[in-house]
Amino acid sequence: MDATYYIRETTKEDLPAILEIMNEAICNTTAIYDEEPRSLDYVHHWLEMQKEEGMPVFSCLHNNYTVGYATYGRFRPKYGYRFTVEHSVYVDEFHRGEGVGQLLLTALIERACADGLHRMIAGIDADNSGSIRFHEKNGFVNVGHLKEVGYKFGRFLDLVFLQLDLPVGK
Repeated sequence: MDATYYIRETTKEDLPAILEIMNEAICNTTAIYDEEPRSLDYVHHWLEMQKEEGMPVFSCLHNNYTVGYATYGRFRPKYGYRFTVEHSVYVDEFHRGEGVGQLLLTALIERACADGLHRMIAGIDADNSGSIRFHEKNGFVNVGHLKEVGYKFGRFLDLVFLQLDLPVGK
């Protein structure tokens, strides 16, 4: 991987690029089950909420331009789920397959361990075999397949859940 890739905490300056990445995924893929593009106000509010909740948001930069982002949030809102998070990793369409996702996922896992978390969950569209393989390569195990729980592009979609047991004391 080119040494000009690096990870940092997301800043407001990253948000226009994050919005582009997010909206490309919404408009062209089943990676995000929303159908309407989001606004810059939306991503500003999203970043503020993540920070208020103590959740990380990382950006990957290449030549000082944001080419990917990653975050996690509580898996479910009940107190008993406080040691489990669900994560998201998105890379712009021009930098996929270059190791950006790996850098971002590694940063999330390291942060989750530092936060004392126990499990990390990935919810992935069942047809996204590349993302499923990527997660399995990183130690995630398939723990469930929900049939036709999403709907986008005029069809029902299956959702696969994978989980990673986070290393203790890392």
